[in-house]
Amino acid sequence: MVASAAVVLGLIACTTLTPEIQPLPGSLTYGGTVVHSPYKPGTVIKNTFLGKFGYRINERYVVQPDGTLKLTYQNAGQDYYIE
Repeated sequence: MVASAAVVLGLIACTTLTPEIQPLPGSLTYGGTVVHSPYKPGTVIKNTFLGKFGYRINERYVVQPDGTLKLTYQNAGQDYYIE
């Protein structure tokens, strides 16, 4: 009985939704800015900028049916080579 309860709790934990990616300063939609794209819906738009502490931020947006951009991917990495 205890083992089955643990399995059920584990499955519930796996089905929780991950929070939406939040735009950073330098993102196209930072601060609630609404950006309309001239591209057709479903088009992927890439954005790269230097973030805090010199980290290179790579983002991907997808054009929504109403022409706005939705942030779908965000990754930070070093902008320089360290030996």
